[in-house]
Amino acid sequence: MFGLGGQEILLLVVLGVLLFGRKLPEVGRSLGKTVVEFKKGVKGLEEEVGEPGGGGARAAIEPEPVKAPTRVTPATPKPTFDDAPAAPTVPPKV
Repeated sequence: MFGLGGQEILLLVVLGVLLFGRKLPEVGRSLGKTVVEFKKGVKGLEEEVGEPGGGGARAAIEPEPVKAPTRVTPATPKPTFDDAPAAPTVPPKV
């Protein structure tokens, strides 16, 4: 097991008990869940890479065809602008 002898494993167990104490079962559980999630992720990647076509389900999805833009006509008539200058206004006296 990783080239560790009996004394090294015993030393690691003693250090684990001293450092984590009552939390050792929780640490073991969380470490186990982490390893399981990691294995699931690696398996998912292997399946995705191993599928023919390389993309799997993504390759089966075809993009929608591009539609030509349509011209939108305004519902109200265009405003008209007069070329005549505005009547001069006199500022109020204060």
